[in-house]
Amino acid sequence: MTPVNHILATPIEYLKGVGPLRGDLLKKELGIYTFEDLLNHFPHRHIDKTKINQIADIHGDMEFAQVVGKLVYIGSVGENRARRLVGQLQDSSGVLELAWFQGINWVEKNLVQGTTYLVYGRVGFFNGKPQIVHPEMEVFVPAQAGAKTVLEPVYSSTEKLKARSLSGRQIAGLTKQLFSQLKEKDIDENIPSNILQQLQLLPRFQAYYKIHFPSSPEDFEGALHRLKFEEFFVAQLRLQLVRLQRHKSSRGLVFEKVGNYFNTFYNHHLPFQLTNAQKRVLKEIRNDTATGHQMNRLLQGDVGSGKTIVALLSMLLAADNGFQSCIMAPTEVLAQQHYNGLSGLLEGMSLKIELLTGSTKTKKRKEIHAALLDGSLHFVVGTHALLEDIVQFNNLGFVVVDEQHRFGVAQRAKLWQKAAIPPHILVMTATPIPRTLAMTAYGDLDYSVMDELPPGRQPIVTVHRNEKARASVMEFIRTEVAKGRQAYIIYPLIEESEKMSYEDLMQGYEQVKSFFPDPKYVISMVHGRQTPAVKQTNMDRFVKGETNIMVSTTVIEVGVNVPNASVMVIESTEKFGLSQLHQLRGRVGRGSEKSFCILLTGDKVSREGRERIKIMCETNDGFKIAEKDLELRGPGDIEGTRQSGALNFKLVSLVNDKDLLEQAKTVAAGIVEKDENLNMAENLPLKNFLQKQKGKTRWSKIS
Repeated sequence: MTPVNHILATPIEYLKGVGPLRGDLLKKELGIYTFEDLLNHFPHRHIDKTKINQIADIHGDMEFAQVVGKLVYIGSVGENRARRLVGQLQDSSGVLELAWFQGINWVEKNLVQGTTYLVYGRVGFFNGKPQIVHPEMEVFVPAQAGAKTVLEPVYSSTEKLKARSLSGRQIAGLTKQLFSQLKEKDIDENIPSNILQQLQLLPRFQAYYKIHFPSSPEDFEGALHRLKFEEFFVAQLRLQLVRLQRHKSSRGLVFEKVGNYFNTFYNHHLPFQLTNAQKRVLKEIRNDTATGHQMNRLLQGDVGSGKTIVALLSMLLAADNGFQSCIMAPTEVLAQQHYNGLSGLLEGMSLKIELLTGSTKTKKRKEIHAALLDGSLHFVVGTHALLEDIVQFNNLGFVVVDEQHRFGVAQRAKLWQKAAIPPHILVMTATPIPRTLAMTAYGDLDYSVMDELPPGRQPIVTVHRNEKARASVMEFIRTEVAKGRQAYIIYPLIEESEKMSYEDLMQGYEQVKSFFPDPKYVISMVHGRQTPAVKQTNMDRFVKGETNIMVSTTVIEVGVNVPNASVMVIESTEKFGLSQLHQLRGRVGRGSEKSFCILLTGDKVSREGRERIKIMCETNDGFKIAEKDLELRGPGDIEGTRQSGALNFKLVSLVNDKDLLEQAKTVAAGIVEKDENLNMAENLPLKNFLQKQKGKTRWSKIS
């Protein structure tokens, strides 16, 4: 932590102009507790008062506009919840419409008709006239002659802060006040001087000053570049040090040989030729498990890339060396699927595999517990049931965690503790992670990518249809079923909610039955409220081909493998995220027949919804889809990425700053390679900075 006597650790209420009341508000509203927090409350833009748009020049291709004009009208429209404010701003060239739907009371109290304002916001058009909704507005003060800067920082504020005279402009005043109290030595440099020179980066104090108060756009860009590089650099350095420490200190089991189990399966039971990607990953796992250090490897592969075969071959390697293995899956459906698949592959081999879930009967459960303990059971597939204290292994050596983001860190750790020496860990995810995200959220793990599909797989044809085409979609299912194929129809909800007018699952099921009244069409249904036994029975019937159409919620999102299914219809597609749509689509196209995914929506789809549908129709590549998902949603919203606490970036964009991330990673790797303890003279400021930061950020391993 920053030492208590360090000026940046000073509580914010002690800054001149703040005091206890404003201090409490800054803490509650913006999370600003100390001088350092205020320093890191960056402006979200700067006003360049030399760049003013004329209202008459605003056109449809403009995203944002900044205008100066007189507020000639402001008034209220509608009542109660439908109430909104509208205003008109006039300059010498025309009139700009303004509108507010939130914070109306504050706006009414603070905006004065007849006053000249500087107005900034996103441009739209209403009834053919230019409009800005929720504009940023402040009383216009012309730039003073001879002023050092024309770029004024604009800070985010809130209604409560503005009521205490803490608008963006006042926060700028407080930041100015803070800099008047700081000296260069108060903002520790954390990048070695040789790297600053080599990359032509601003010193840290200058970068902080110029990102708040630049005297030119070039000043601001230089400051932003330096601080973005710093964010990536510090993150990469920490991750590489954690990884190095793990490689050095973690004791692991040694898998000395490739033996009879592995070779017999590889030569006589393997159902298809391995792809080059599968071979590469197996080699990486083989090398990891022979080192004497615990393996911690993230295996990410697109839907259908054959991760399960890689996991099985790794488990056979463990068995050859006298160790047991387990696979932990997040749901009973997925665990059952893994068990069925692995049991079929291992048929005819003298290896014992069992399934342990919450539904396992007491007698069977006891048998499994005993067999795990005496070592006669080689492999166990299970859910959270594997974490129970009563489940003990004779010699657990290899653990596969599927869809790891669904398990908490503490849960997973319980599994590792079931062995005297921690087992090797293979974490699998079928949700492709963009490279930039993997480098930041999972950078302390070794990670493998399988970006190749097994031979014979045909690309899935994806199309978008709206409600009017429902009858033709059902007719298409009929033609596929006539060829002996099967179809999924997926719904986003189990029952109606007040907010959403989508067909719920039960109505959907009845509707599908009405399209297929002939008893020769057998339709089954699966959803989360069914008992595990009913769910499994319905699932099994579909897997065996006894039912033609499966109507389901997203419970079948991952793991279900029915090669004969050739049609996936996703109802209310606009309700799903890209990653989930890609996972659902991956339930078809698992055999050699041509498969289809039909995205069914209502007539009204948001712009973002249309973007998602467009990318789904354009590509089957999960990594491209993951990149787009990152672009649309940002890293904080992508499932599982925040578990390590690593993504608390303030300035960088994982979408737009890829090159900077690569550069920061290379620089960090160079430092760690030469000086892993950061004891060289030029690295001591960096070491000192990292030690001060300890405890401020939660850096934890996936495992």
